[in-house]
Amino acid sequence: MKQPIVLDTEFVASIPDRLAENTLYVSMEYATVAHKCCCGCGLEVVTPLSPTDWKLTYDGVAVSLHPSIGNWSFPCRSHYWIDKGKARWAGDMTQDQIDSVRAHDRRAKARYFDESKQAAKPADSVPPSRPKNGFWSWLSRLWS
Repeated sequence: MKQPIVLDTEFVASIPDRLAENTLYVSMEYATVAHKCCCGCGLEVVTPLSPTDWKLTYDGVAVSLHPSIGNWSFPCRSHYWIDKGKARWAGDMTQDQIDSVRAHDRRAKARYFDESKQAAKPADSVPPSRPKNGFWSWLSRLWS
């Protein structure tokens, strides 16, 4: 198994045009993390931060991303975790496993956005309730 790679972290307003090796660029403004693939192939990896994509944890010293980074569309097909500022290599995955993970991700996104749509819908109109007969109702009738 390969040794973990130590990654520097730079918090930036926007992702720079050129990425340095072994550096995570974190843009909170654009909710994005970018870095060069940790295998050394030189390809750029972009991880959007959102409830349905990656989650970032910063402990004041180092960054972690969850879930793992699976560069299965890259020729290198590298797969690693970014945990406390280190790229820790994960095992290879078969194409069936990759397809299963992608299908799970699609279902999770669909469920999340369907629930978000449901929450954004206005509540069905509820007919106003009749005023109760009580002291304030009695008092208001005296003045009308």
